[in-house]
Amino acid sequence: MKLFIDTANIEHITEASRWGVIDGVTTNPSLIAKEGRDFEEAIHLITTLIPGPVSAEVTELNADKMIVQARGLAKWADNVVVKIPMTEEGIKATSVVSKDGIKVNMTLIFSANQALLAAKAGAAFVSPFVGRLDDIGQDGMEVIREIVEIYQNYAIETEVLSASIRHPRHVIESAMAGADIATVPYKILKQMFRHTLTDVGLDKFMADWAGMQKK
Repeated sequence: MKLFIDTANIEHITEASRWGVIDGVTTNPSLIAKEGRDFEEAIHLITTLIPGPVSAEVTELNADKMIVQARGLAKWADNVVVKIPMTEEGIKATSVVSKDGIKVNMTLIFSANQALLAAKAGAAFVSPFVGRLDDIGQDGMEVIREIVEIYQNYAIETEVLSASIRHPRHVIESAMAGADIATVPYKILKQMFRHTLTDVGLDKFMADWAGMQKK
């Protein structure tokens, strides 16, 4: 399973790129606004840090305007993936720009039906929001499993990108459910490194080593 980092924070992306395990980046208007950066400047910078897919989201709601904006975003860098929301207008736009060779990450997916429509429209990625489903009492991972099974049944090449990851266990569950990608906030990526027994073991090794140096 591939790991994307879900942020527009340049410092965090720079650090994560050095780990050698990050395959792409997802952003959205909220994340860009939080960093106080110019949208285009931020995306250009991120695409130089991470060679894999970098999602940049449209801000229009009308299909014709989405198409124009998507074509513009796709020109910013070869690895830009255009995020388009799962709406009727979004499906119309995706059906058009995907035929242009533009990769689309269809976002705000909350059901297997939506994911099926997105794939039919030519989306390269679908982003089911597992955390937000959990928040309203639904099983977000069940939706991942349904999408994965449907795509496997028909050899659909659209990649399943598990989004709205709230804790490290979500990453494991996404991998077990067969998601192609999990997009993970920086804080949770850092938590994935940690385990109490690792810390205890390292402390013991270092204490034993220090003791040997004194002999």
